[in-house]
Amino acid sequence: MQTKSLAQQDKILILDFGSQYTQLIARRVRDLGVYCEIHPFDWSETKIREFAPKGIILSGGPESVHLHNTPRISQAVFDCQRPILGICYGMQALAHQLGGKVEPSNKREFGQVEITKTAPSLLLEKITEDTFDVWMSHGDKITAMPPGFTAVAASENAPFVVMCDENRHYYGLQFHPEVTHTSHGQDILSCFVLTICQASAQWTAENIIDELIGRIRQQVGTEQVLLGLSGGVDSSVAAALLQRAIGSQLTCVFVDNGLLRLNEAQQVMSTFVEHLGVKVILVNAATKFYQALQGLNDPEDKRKAIGKTFIEVFEKEAQKLSDVKWLAQGTIYPDVIESAGSDTGKAHVIKSHHNVGGLPPEMNLQLCEPLRLLFKDEVRKIGIALGLPDKIVMRHPFPGPGLGVRILGEVKVEYADLVRQADAIFIDCLHEFNYYHKVSQAFAVFLPVKAVGVMGDARSYEYVVALRAVQTTDFMTAQWAQLPYELLAQTANRIINEIPGIARVTYDISSKPPATIEWE
Repeated sequence: MQTKSLAQQDKILILDFGSQYTQLIARRVRDLGVYCEIHPFDWSETKIREFAPKGIILSGGPESVHLHNTPRISQAVFDCQRPILGICYGMQALAHQLGGKVEPSNKREFGQVEITKTAPSLLLEKITEDTFDVWMSHGDKITAMPPGFTAVAASENAPFVVMCDENRHYYGLQFHPEVTHTSHGQDILSCFVLTICQASAQWTAENIIDELIGRIRQQVGTEQVLLGLSGGVDSSVAAALLQRAIGSQLTCVFVDNGLLRLNEAQQVMSTFVEHLGVKVILVNAATKFYQALQGLNDPEDKRKAIGKTFIEVFEKEAQKLSDVKWLAQGTIYPDVIESAGSDTGKAHVIKSHHNVGGLPPEMNLQLCEPLRLLFKDEVRKIGIALGLPDKIVMRHPFPGPGLGVRILGEVKVEYADLVRQADAIFIDCLHEFNYYHKVSQAFAVFLPVKAVGVMGDARSYEYVVALRAVQTTDFMTAQWAQLPYELLAQTANRIINEIPGIARVTYDISSKPPATIEWE
């Protein structure tokens, strides 16, 4: 297949009405090999026309369409005469504005609900079962469909769970097909995107690389670029991508902030300098970071201090290099969403990221973020296509502030050394039991409390670490991983026996929500 630029590729437009799941819709559509973008529900007619979507998906949202001053579908969406799929609030808005009726439900539906197909539809043609489970999250329901629509599925509580107007290719789902709790959710999205919208699946790793390389070259031209290389998946893929795009224009700076994983600096230098030929400057700034963190206990204060110090180190290094105009970072889409930095402006701040939100005005560099609109799984795919080793591409996520947010309370050198060793033992045991790739993220957390223990014949009074392992497909929700007792026992025994200063090991069995994946 001939490579097409993004402007030439088929695209799906997702209009955001405020759902917590909107980003999942985009991820599922891209999993089908079709490019999509999320924009606010009131995106202008001009921008919709210029985007030229093959189809439009209306997300869910927290509002009620029967109230005044709640979000509405703009006339531009209907005027472009493309297939429309409304999800949850998007479906209710579609019904309300086209002449149907939406009312508060006497029985709200939240969680998994069984629905029954009542009529055939292109949207459900891949589903052979008469009944299947879906994920509901609504307090209103449609009580009368608009003219031209047919009800094709119902639940015990809602008679119009799926509605279709096959002539205009308008469809509505009261449930969320994008979440994994909905069986056949991806089949439904596939029917809409590939069959009804007839979008071609051209969003492949190779095409993504070609597109991003073109954008990088257009953005930076012949100017010099400085990249903050952390050794994590995102910055590593950004480095490999920039190296392919601009070659000798790229200089990477790897900052050893004293908050890295065990032997990380050596591994990064070996991979990028010796094997990939990337120009990397190693800066040992551990003392500077520990000084910035002295006396800080609040997680947000620590993140901001690490971010500020990170910028200072980079600015100093940039001044040593001639003609550097750009600072490149491995920011990816979930970073932008969690920092409320998306174009939609719907997200609430969960935590700040030191690499999101622009640069301070005193730093005389422009920002280049080639991975900003990619999800983690897309980043991994293009990393493999770029030739990066699996040990880098498939490694678990590591927070930008590093061990700074895996040490509760004040960060001290002693604490970092302890948790770094404990983390390495945990990861080693996961590999030994073939569980590393069965969990999505695993790490150790340092607790600044002491517990009584017995070492040999002597009483000890030493620190506690907690182990954390989760399983997730999207990192927006996560379940704690049910690791074998033998694995946990071996990990705990090794940590206590091999690391003087740790007396106890606990295992975190909290899921997200209500907990977050990281402890801070």
